[in-house]
Amino acid sequence: MIEHRALSNYEAAAITAYGLTASDRVLQFASLSFDASVEEIFPTLTCGATLVLRNDRMVDSMRRFVRECGERAISVLNLPTAFWHEQVLALEREELTLPPSVRLVIIGGERALAQRVAQWHAHGGETAAHPPRLINTYGPTEATVVSTLCELRPEASQDPGTWTEPPIGRPLGNALVYILDGHLNPVPIGVPGELHIGGPCLARGYINRPELTSEQFIADPISGAPEARLYKTGDVARWRSDGNIEFIGRSDDQVKIRGFRVEPAEVEAILGQHAALRGTAVLARKDASGDERLVAYVVPHRPPAPAASELLSYLKERLPEYMLPSAFVVLEALPLTSSGKVDRRALPAPDRPSFRGEAAYMQPRTQTETLLAKIWEDILGLERVGVHDDFLELGGHSLLATRVISRVQAVFGVELPLISLFEEPTLSGLADRLEKVRQSHSTPSTAALKPGSTAS
Repeated sequence: MIEHRALSNYEAAAITAYGLTASDRVLQFASLSFDASVEEIFPTLTCGATLVLRNDRMVDSMRRFVRECGERAISVLNLPTAFWHEQVLALEREELTLPPSVRLVIIGGERALAQRVAQWHAHGGETAAHPPRLINTYGPTEATVVSTLCELRPEASQDPGTWTEPPIGRPLGNALVYILDGHLNPVPIGVPGELHIGGPCLARGYINRPELTSEQFIADPISGAPEARLYKTGDVARWRSDGNIEFIGRSDDQVKIRGFRVEPAEVEAILGQHAALRGTAVLARKDASGDERLVAYVVPHRPPAPAASELLSYLKERLPEYMLPSAFVVLEALPLTSSGKVDRRALPAPDRPSFRGEAAYMQPRTQTETLLAKIWEDILGLERVGVHDDFLELGGHSLLATRVISRVQAVFGVELPLISLFEEPTLSGLADRLEKVRQSHSTPSTAALKPGSTAS
């Protein structure tokens, strides 16, 4: 339930922040069922500017979109971040140029990729005499559309490596923004916490849902004012030393991978910096054993997509082992909702629970390799394992390694140290190590092999 005063507060702040005047022509891009439409409609009409409605054909192609923006003399674009990502790539790949009438581009709804920001400025700076301003916005509906914004200037994005995440900026208008820990205490600069919003921008609450309202809209412990409230966004963020806020991810998207707390969005942000990719999404899925595994969905600039081994090596240089995806799924495009956000529920499950390994499949050649392959298949939940497959690249880790070693002892009657699987991670390598140990112990070659064993 958004009050008129909250919308009025937003209108006044947006007109000032965006420099809207009666001479502007603002494209109505968002569906009326999406709160971003409020951002386009009311500030535009309030200041006497022109609201230009788009038709469905306008987004048939990026070339047509750019052409019609020019024909309609659009000066302000307010775009979903996912659509803007595609626009950046099209401008670069198809050598398109935004019409000179466009002076401002506002993005929001999803996290912006640092690499796309750098590409935007590189392309715009070379092709436009007066490149449009680029403003990154953030805000939940409960706080009336936009709560923070940040102008992403060219000088701050020359090196995308300096930004793990383009900032979402500082509070807009009369919004109050706090980043608090679990005890509702402010966190220091650089420390993640939950983002809370207060001020006249807040909604009354959720209609006919008093319990949810009291859960999400809490008393403000900072101001001390008796009726002051804060909205718990559920978003994790941190303050940067320059006074801007950096968005990290959703607290409810946080998952535990082998006991480690992981934000899939952090992995997604790093993967999104790979030069060969134009789209990425990372989420956690349960494998056949019920363990959480990270699955990365990637859209290449052009086929073929980078090999999974290449992407894995790229991430290994930037992330700890427990944050590495167990599977990579190549898509032609990320599925989007009607509001232009990535539709994570529509992302397909991997064909195999884990498929990092890409070595050409070669079936086991010996009885030892055959039995060892069956152990890996059972524990990793795979249909088949070849002699050149790597346990770690197939998604194996220390907890699963202990199960492999236990099963090896039960099936082969040989006790291998756990380190063996990490020193010899391929099936053939571990099989050779196993044979050497068996021979050194003078274990009869056939007595220890028990194909019917089911120890776990």
